[in-house]
Amino acid sequence: MNKEVDLSKYQIRTDLAIDYVNENKELKGVKYKTEVVNGIKVTNVELELENELSKKKGKYITLEFEDVTDYKNRDNIISTLTFVLKKLIKPKKNSFGLIVGLGNDSSTPDSLGPLVVKDIIVTNHLYLLNELSSGYKRLAAISPGVMGETGIETSDIIEAIVKKVKPSYLIAVDSLASKSIERLNKTIQITDTGIHPGSGVDNKRKELSFESLGIPVIAIGVPTVVDASIIVSDTINFIYKNYAFNKEYMKDPKSKFTFNNVNYLSKKIKENKLDKEKLLGLVGTLDDEELEALIYEVLNPVGYNLMVTPKEIDFIIEKLSKVISISINNSIHNIDRNK
Repeated sequence: MNKEVDLSKYQIRTDLAIDYVNENKELKGVKYKTEVVNGIKVTNVELELENELSKKKGKYITLEFEDVTDYKNRDNIISTLTFVLKKLIKPKKNSFGLIVGLGNDSSTPDSLGPLVVKDIIVTNHLYLLNELSSGYKRLAAISPGVMGETGIETSDIIEAIVKKVKPSYLIAVDSLASKSIERLNKTIQITDTGIHPGSGVDNKRKELSFESLGIPVIAIGVPTVVDASIIVSDTINFIYKNYAFNKEYMKDPKSKFTFNNVNYLSKKIKENKLDKEKLLGLVGTLDDEELEALIYEVLNPVGYNLMVTPKEIDFIIEKLSKVISISINNSIHNIDRNK
């Protein structure tokens, strides 16, 4: 039996540059650096060339964390994100920023952008009245909704606003899709390349970028959904990793009472290809990309390749929106607030 899968039919749904780079180390013109700041893993990816993965050249900064609901961890995320945004925005004395909350506030996984906008400290009206307090910059914000609600392309609404009010730069906030369940609600991507609204859920609209708007566009996004095919393929891999972990640690008498309560994904496990094939049969002979493609080809034709989000998304999305709105406020205005 031929185990080869037609990968050309498989379209990876992910908005994260780090997903692409991790799986395509051979890409040319890629600068890649990872460091830990305030306990938050920060990965800087700079694409110097346009590439076959259709990712625009520019800077992609990814923050990875474990629990945004933990108070101390939340403050660390805010301080790190604020630092990153200040480096990208570089707000000048008379600069005028426009914050755009992309998404649908009626759909919880897609409501990140609109929720962020609600907590932005807008000051443009005060500037126009010459009542802007010291320390605050000129800032406006809008949530344009989605085409299904307005009947108008989101990019057309934004273009019209940009032409009318003439901001110096734009920050777009949106929910993203990821290629890994481990990244859901635990990753923030910031990029200076702009954004394609809806691209993560296979509903790509016209991009918001310097090329389309004529001003710098910074995009902030959090992966809140993942393909069902990714969940299945990850689960199959987790089965093998759990098997390999138990097999190795069962040999240690000290571990026999504790190994079931250990996060086996955080442990270094010696992988044995023969064990994988023995446990999973033909499926065990497939590499990760082939496995994901196979499951996609099984689920997609029957309409079961659903976009999935965690059950606690309503609670998490609120916490994430606060983190992002506070970070934007702190990075633009001369203030330091954590609430």
